[in-house]
Amino acid sequence: MTINWTSEVDKRKDDLLSDLQQFLQIKSVLDEENGTEEAPLGKGIKEALDYLLNLGEKDGFIPKNVDHLAGHLEVGEGSDLLGVLCHVDVVPEGDGWSVDPFGGQIKDGKIFARGAIDDKGPTIAAYYAMKIVKELGVPFNKRVRMIIGTDEESDWRCVEQYFKKEEMPTMGFAPDADFPIIYAEKGIADFDLVQKSVDKKNDSGFEVVSFESGRRYNMVPDYAKAIVLIDEDHTKWVQNFEIFMKEEDIKGSYYIENGELVFQIEGVSAHGMEPKNGRNAGLYLGAFLSELPLNSQAKEFFEFTTKHFFKESRGVELGVSYHDDITGDLTINVGKLRFSNEDGGRIGLNMRYPVTFEMEKGMKIFESIETFEIENLTDSKPHHVSSDDPLVRTLQKVYEEQTGEKAELLSIGGGTYARSLEAGVAFGPLFPGREDIAHQKDEYMYIEDLLKATAIYAQAIYELACKS
Repeated sequence: MTINWTSEVDKRKDDLLSDLQQFLQIKSVLDEENGTEEAPLGKGIKEALDYLLNLGEKDGFIPKNVDHLAGHLEVGEGSDLLGVLCHVDVVPEGDGWSVDPFGGQIKDGKIFARGAIDDKGPTIAAYYAMKIVKELGVPFNKRVRMIIGTDEESDWRCVEQYFKKEEMPTMGFAPDADFPIIYAEKGIADFDLVQKSVDKKNDSGFEVVSFESGRRYNMVPDYAKAIVLIDEDHTKWVQNFEIFMKEEDIKGSYYIENGELVFQIEGVSAHGMEPKNGRNAGLYLGAFLSELPLNSQAKEFFEFTTKHFFKESRGVELGVSYHDDITGDLTINVGKLRFSNEDGGRIGLNMRYPVTFEMEKGMKIFESIETFEIENLTDSKPHHVSSDDPLVRTLQKVYEEQTGEKAELLSIGGGTYARSLEAGVAFGPLFPGREDIAHQKDEYMYIEDLLKATAIYAQAIYELACKS
């Protein structure tokens, strides 16, 4: 049977884009503070999960909601199960958008919104791929299940809960990274370094009333603000701040409020898997503050963060730098920074480490830091599938037939749901040469790429669940 997958996608283009726009208009950002029993992660995330499950039920898939934390849509028959792992949650929109971050606007051949590329656009592509195979009426010899997560951008409680109750797919892929095929993913550890108390006897110097930057471990912060109580003329320190911004080519502002001096820095947001793609507003502002005559606790905190993390994302200053040929460099993103004169400082780190890195030895280095202690450690282990695995070979074949290009095997620092499978890889949707704008302002996906990815996913599902 010869199927023109591109033609099948084109027949459904208008419906695909309409469904995606409605999906993108749901602000599915984590909101536990306002969670309920039926919406534990917030109203927006529940709405996005319900949207996809209802869409699938309407189109004839078998839907299931798993404790309002995850769900699935199933088609086909057989003892084996092919998993397609997606997620409906998105990171906060951040600042500086030129379009409505939850508008789903189409212009210049792109669709713009938070989640356009991570992961709502690819999710709809994979959904339509399943729909196309189903509507063609070809017989299945495996069941195909789109597994829908709601907490991928934070703590992965969704897949943890899902696999407590549901079966593990025989094999699968996650449309949540890069093409051609990602067969290896770094380990991902999130944790806080919390400043130990400092002796404040005979303390003097400026007081940092508050300092805050960053909302997620896995995002480079694009905004930072500090309120400093300066017990003298502000002119000198304002001038120093202007000089700092000019020398560093960074944007910022300042003002005086109730006798306190407020400093603000605007950075560039990026995904935490490669901090070099952004400009960490918190670390820039911290570097400036480290040069002020602060009191002892603030001085210690900002000098530490500046020495070990400012323009340094490979752990060299900390002594944890590492590299292997499978997954490359260990990276550290400072996703959260907090300080107040009353509570001291807190550094939220997102460390992505190669598959051969000895995590226990690495954490001992952090434990040996005398002035900080570790809290809230979570660790998602590295993931690696053999290049000879039948899943990998089939997806290589599909990609090469659809694109005419060689399907190179890649490794990433990002973490996808593929690592929750014993035999799972990340498969698209970002094509080689395209800019990675996940987690950045004005996030978008090319319509052309969206349709091309849908055709690739459709053939992949057909080859894996109908032919093999």
